[in-house]
Amino acid sequence: MATRTDLANAIRALSMDAVEKAKSGHPGAPMGMAEISEVLWNHHLRHNPANPKWYDRDRFVLSNGHGSMLIYSLLHLTGYDLGIEDLKQFRQLHSRTPGHPEYGYTPGVETTTGPLGQGITNAVGMAMAEKILAAEFNKPGHDIVNHHTYVFLGDGCMMEGISHEACALAGTWKLGKLIAFWDDNGISIDGHIEHWYTDDTAKRFEAYGWHVIPNVDGHDFAAVEKAVTEAKAETGKPSLICCKTIIGKGSPNKAGTHDVHGAALGHAEVEATRKHMGWNHEPFVVPQDVYDGWDAKTKGQGLETLWNNKFAEYKAAYPTEAAEFERRMNGELPINWQKHVAEKLAEINAKAETVATRKASQIAINALAPVLPEFVGGSADLTGSNLTNWTGCHPVRHGNPGNYISYGVREFGMAAIMNGMALHGGVLPFGGTFLMFSEYSRNALRMAALMKQRVIHVFTHDSIGLGEDGPTHQPVEQTATLRMIPHMDVWRPCDTVETLVGWAASIERADGPSCHILSRQNLPFMQRGDATIANIAKGGYVLKDAAGAKAVIIATGSEVALAMKAQETLAAEGIPVRVVSMPSTNVFDRQDKAYKESVLPKGLPRVAVEAGVTDFWRKYVGLEGAVIGWDRFGESAPADELFKEFGFTPENVAAAVKSVL
Repeated sequence: MATRTDLANAIRALSMDAVEKAKSGHPGAPMGMAEISEVLWNHHLRHNPANPKWYDRDRFVLSNGHGSMLIYSLLHLTGYDLGIEDLKQFRQLHSRTPGHPEYGYTPGVETTTGPLGQGITNAVGMAMAEKILAAEFNKPGHDIVNHHTYVFLGDGCMMEGISHEACALAGTWKLGKLIAFWDDNGISIDGHIEHWYTDDTAKRFEAYGWHVIPNVDGHDFAAVEKAVTEAKAETGKPSLICCKTIIGKGSPNKAGTHDVHGAALGHAEVEATRKHMGWNHEPFVVPQDVYDGWDAKTKGQGLETLWNNKFAEYKAAYPTEAAEFERRMNGELPINWQKHVAEKLAEINAKAETVATRKASQIAINALAPVLPEFVGGSADLTGSNLTNWTGCHPVRHGNPGNYISYGVREFGMAAIMNGMALHGGVLPFGGTFLMFSEYSRNALRMAALMKQRVIHVFTHDSIGLGEDGPTHQPVEQTATLRMIPHMDVWRPCDTVETLVGWAASIERADGPSCHILSRQNLPFMQRGDATIANIAKGGYVLKDAAGAKAVIIATGSEVALAMKAQETLAAEGIPVRVVSMPSTNVFDRQDKAYKESVLPKGLPRVAVEAGVTDFWRKYVGLEGAVIGWDRFGESAPADELFKEFGFTPENVAAAVKSVL
C-alpha cells in the first residue's frame, strides 16, 4: 500500500516529467505544495471526477496558475477524464493541458488562472455566490447549497494589488467557507523575496477580518490536516493557512532556489530527484497502488449520490424553489423571458423618454429584474452615478447576502469577483464604474472574454459629455479598445429603446461578457417603426433613410442625434443621406454579408461620428471616408462648450459628408 509520501511524490514526479518533456514550465510550486495537495484533495475536497459540474461540489482554484502541473496531476490521479497522454502533451498545441489552467479545456478546472491575484479574486466571487444562493434556497433541514471554496496562492498573488482588494472584501463579507492556502516559500522569479516583499501577511489578513493560521509546516501532513480542520470549523470568517514550504522540494540541487521556479530541472537533475525521493519509476509511470491511493471516483460518486437524494427530498418539499435552482444553475432564462422583454420594450418605446443612457440603463434594469432573481448588481462606489441599483434590490451588508454589492473603490477586484460569481453559476453579475476606469478592470475584462463568461459591465460618463471633471475622467480610446477584445460585446446605445435591446441581448448571450457604454447627459428619443426596432439587435441598422441617398452617416450613442440633425441640414441643401445607428459593432460584424451590405451599401461614401479615437472607424468608412472623433485628451469645461470645441456639431458633420462626395 502506498504511503502518503508516495502519493505526494507522484505529484512531484508527474510535474517534473511533464515540464521536462515540454522543456518549459514551472515545476517549483507543484513540488513544493505536494503534501498540502494530498491533505486537501484526499481528505477534504468534496468532488466527483465523473461529474466535474456537480452543483454542490467544492470549488478548487489554483491562483498561482503557473504551477499548472499541480492541478493536472491531481485531476489525473484522482480520476478525471485526463489521461497520462494528456500530461505528456503539456504545453503543446491544442492539448488539454495548456501552460496555465484554462477554463473549458480541462475537466475539473474551475477558472483560468495565471495573471496573478485573479484566481484568489475569482474564488472570493465563487464563495460569495455560494453564500447568496445558500441564503436564498436552503430551507430548515434542507441545505442543498453547502460547499467550500479552496484556493492555493503564492507570494506573487499576495503582491498583486487585486488580491488586496478582494481579500479585504472577503473579510468584510465574512465568507466563512473560503479557505486559502498561502504557499510561503520566499521565492519568486527574481530570487529571494525579502528584498521586495516584507509584509507581515498574517497581520494584514487579520486586519482584513480573516481567520489566520500561521506558521504551518507545509510538508507535514498532520500539521496541514490540523490547520484545514481548524479552518473549516471557523464559519464566520474566511481562513488563511500560512504554509511554510520549500519550492521544488525533492530536487537535491535546486530546491529552495529560484532556478526551480520557472524552468525544467534538466535531465540530470530529474534523475537525481527520482533517486533522492526514492521514486524508482520511469517518466510518466505511476504504480497502481499510488493510483489506488488517489482514486476519488467511488467516493465522489457517493458524495454526489447523497446530495442527489437530499435534493430529491428538497424537490418534493419545495418544488418551485427546486425548479428555480436548477434553471439558474443551468444558466437558463425564465420561460416567459421573450414575452416579458417584448412587453417592456413596447412600454419603453411608448414613453419616448429623453434621458441620459445611464438612466435608460437603470430603466432597463428595473424592467428586467422582476423576472431575473439571479441578478447580482453592484458598483465601485458610484451607484448614484452609474445607476446600477433598482427598485427592490437588497444590499449586501455586514456579511449578510443580498443582490446588490457596494464594492468600494475596487474596479479590478469587482470585475474579477464578478467573473468568479459567473463561473460558480446560479447568479448573473453586473457592475458599474465610469468608462475611464475600465482601465483598472482591463485584465479581468479580458479574462471574462477568454473564459466566455456572462458578465455585464456598466460603464457610464462615456465622453467629453461629462464636462468639468476634465481629461482625467474623459475616455478617449476606451470604447474602441474594449471592442477589440475577442468575444467581448460592446453596446453604446443612443436612447432608451437601444439601451433595453442591448441589455436583453447581453442577458441572452451565454458565451461571453458585454459592456454598456453610457452617457451622463440626456439624449433625445428616436422614433422608429417596429421593423426598425427589430433590427437593433443586429448591432447596426438604418435608423433613418433618404431616397437616393448619396452618403451614409454612421453614429453611436450621443452622436446619433448629431447625425440626425446633420441629415436635416443636408436635406435642406438637396443632399440626401442615410443615418445608420450602430450601437454594437461587435454584433453587427457577426451578421451575414447580405444584411451588412443592406445597411452599408457598397459605393456609398461614409462618415462615422463618435466621441473617441478615429482609427477604429476606418474599418467601416475606409481611407476615402471621413471620421469625426478626437485623438487627443479632453478639457475641463461644460459639456456643450466641449462638443463645440471638438467639432461635434451638425454643421461639422454636414461638412464632412460634403467632403467625401
